[in-house]
Amino acid sequence: MIRAMWTAASGMQAQQLNVDTIANNLANANTTAYKKERVEFKDLLYQQLANGEGKPVNLQVGHGVKPGAIVKDFGGGSPQETDNSLDLAIDGDGFFTVLGPNDKELYTRDGSFKLSVDGDTVMFTTSDGYPVLDSGGSEIYFDSDQKDISVSKLGIISVKNEDGTDEEIGRIGTARFLNPQGLEAAGDNLYAATTASGEPVYEDETDTTSNINQGFLESSNVQVVKEMVDLITAQRAYEINSKSIQTSDEMLSIADNLKR
Repeated sequence: MIRAMWTAASGMQAQQLNVDTIANNLANANTTAYKKERVEFKDLLYQQLANGEGKPVNLQVGHGVKPGAIVKDFGGGSPQETDNSLDLAIDGDGFFTVLGPNDKELYTRDGSFKLSVDGDTVMFTTSDGYPVLDSGGSEIYFDSDQKDISVSKLGIISVKNEDGTDEEIGRIGTARFLNPQGLEAAGDNLYAATTASGEPVYEDETDTTSNINQGFLESSNVQVVKEMVDLITAQRAYEINSKSIQTSDEMLSIADNLKR
């Protein structure tokens, strides 16, 4: 019965983490390019109650559950049209490259970019002011008299000069990873590369899995109805585990009162 209490307690802790993860998914249902998460669980060690050697079935009892991993689903979200020429959505496996704090390269699927004006120069940035990088790892600048920014499917950035001529500025930087689930979430819709994710593979016009859609943003891939069903399931599992603890406590009380 003591074992049952500890087993049920591990189940309650696991389901609490499950609820926390689902709550975070629901909170980010409208976050641009957010990728939903799910918890993977593993059973704990088993205790051998009797020597099962030579028997067709073992006599073992488990000790509960533990979280194994929290996995991000990098499946694409639906493109939402915005009619804003600075909004970009990636159709494919790539990430935009961004120069984050301390000059650290970060990666994002959030293409809601802005223009940061400094005198006669204009820089292409994220909503938080981090510079967006081109395919060569450099910041992207425009002259203040350049307008009508366009981005092709391959990420080629073009502008219209004051005299009406078109000029190619460069190619927006994109990178993909062998194991995107290994990326570290850095907040603000940004990710950092880790040993688990592998080094970034920078894409170019001849080696790319990503198409750029201008005037669109990638929506979250959270399915609210599914998350609500999972939330109810987690709540019921939490309640059942708490009931197991109550039942074990009542059985202990009965056993304790046998001598009276």
